[in-house]
Amino acid sequence: MSLDGQIECNPEAPTTAASAISVDGEPLAAAARIYLLLNKPRGLVTTTADEHARDTVYRCLAEANLPWLAPVGRLDKASEGLLLMTNDTAWAARITAPDSGVQKTYHLQIDRVPDEALITAVRAGVKLDDGTQLGVAEVRVLRAGERRGWLEIVLDEGRNRHLRRLLAALGVEVLRLVRVAIGPLGLGDVAKGHWRHLTPDEVRAFGDGTGPKTDDRQHA
Repeated sequence: MSLDGQIECNPEAPTTAASAISVDGEPLAAAARIYLLLNKPRGLVTTTADEHARDTVYRCLAEANLPWLAPVGRLDKASEGLLLMTNDTAWAARITAPDSGVQKTYHLQIDRVPDEALITAVRAGVKLDDGTQLGVAEVRVLRAGERRGWLEIVLDEGRNRHLRRLLAALGVEVLRLVRVAIGPLGLGDVAKGHWRHLTPDEVRAFGDGTGPKTDDRQHA
């Protein structure tokens, strides 16, 4: 394969709408750029295939006639909420880059009534036994019941199982974890297991991009 006049052996090499790709000397037509927002249900893994035969997020797209798409970042099996998917690898890389500054907002149900001491501890962050430092950008109480409560936490970084490990270090169990926003893009009224195309303005909100060449249909 040739990418912009250079031999390229990496099938996952980042490309843009302006990239010139040739195979065996024959130029390929640019694929339509697709950008989706999926409300991921709990219990699905964020991968193209699973060695344990667990259901993946692609089950939600099974009835749609779509090209290959990849998740932008991940949500673990027990987590739910906003997941972006695209075939624009350069656009995805801008969102997931460690220095991107793109904040992600989560709502978490915990196994106790949150008090000021817990909020102060979460805001201070924790250092795990392996030396990993876990912190948050913002935290507040959403609501509290008699035995449980909900927190809203904003991250400007994202380590593996970041929030679950942080709260576990403080002796708190996470009962539900829902990602409700990535940067300026909120989950809105997209039902669980359903998805929609992003608008051109939503695509451009994450940096330069040509915008989606799709219709405005919504799908289950």
